[in-house]
Amino acid sequence: MYGNDIAETIRQKFKVKSLEAQKKLSTLHPHAVAFLKEKGVPVSQLRNHSTKLLGAGIAGGVLLLSPSIDHTITSVDYAKRLTTNLNQTATNLPARGYERTYMEKLNEVLPQEVRALNREEEKRLEQLFYEAYGVKARGTLEGEHLNTTYGRIGAEQHLRRYPGDTMATHDAVAEKDEGMAPGLGAWGYFAPSKEKLTPELVETEKWYAVVQTLYLPDWNTRTRFLRDWYKHRKVLIVNTDNGKAVVAGIADSGPAAWTGKHFGGSPEVMNHLGGARYKKGPVVLFFVDDPNNKVPLGPVTMQQTQLPDVSLKAL
Repeated sequence: MYGNDIAETIRQKFKVKSLEAQKKLSTLHPHAVAFLKEKGVPVSQLRNHSTKLLGAGIAGGVLLLSPSIDHTITSVDYAKRLTTNLNQTATNLPARGYERTYMEKLNEVLPQEVRALNREEEKRLEQLFYEAYGVKARGTLEGEHLNTTYGRIGAEQHLRRYPGDTMATHDAVAEKDEGMAPGLGAWGYFAPSKEKLTPELVETEKWYAVVQTLYLPDWNTRTRFLRDWYKHRKVLIVNTDNGKAVVAGIADSGPAAWTGKHFGGSPEVMNHLGGARYKKGPVVLFFVDDPNNKVPLGPVTMQQTQLPDVSLKAL
């Protein structure tokens, strides 16, 4: 246990220093970071080489210093055992460590500025999201694709679910809740009457998203099909600043291009993604591949599994 404790302490200190160095390097030398990424060596991967050297040094140091080593075990066997423990610790990171690792991998794929993603970037995010959240999400689903899947989301108001619906029947999310929208969503009421409002439709309005269907290049020629296809379509929304994610149902069209926003989220969606004061921020929005309707709407919990290598390689 003595050797493992030393190894873990040093590893944690090294990880903190590594993250600080990565941030400083990205701020002071963005061109160098871009060059490394182009060559298939993202900044976050530089520490892997150092970690291997560190592990070897720790193994040697512990062999000399630890009084609790069983001397019937050869130096080579002990070094192998210590290296295995270090690798297992790195794989089974605690929640905060896992989240940091996830955000590093997410930032390796995302461009520095918000823009439309290319297919290679979307494919790597699809893999990362599935491993992190357990949700199969696609940039393109059944041949349909939004004009952008990486953009800014803005806060929206509650929608009327049936004729006569008022804010009194909705739960206010926070003191500064946006309140009830004056008009209806793009698909009208969720139900023709209060009696016809099902629990599923309640959840859809609660966790609803807004996407810019009106700006699709073929909207005017395929209006009927696209209107039906997008209605209540499930999407995975990921806050790229903190990794918070939610599954929402599309229930309105917008926002207008002049707002500078590409998506919208209900008060509940925005509250989960960033808190009561979160009104606008960068997100990735993918369609949820859920033909059997098994993925529930609402917050998505990050899983602690082995994350894939999604670094963009030099093409």
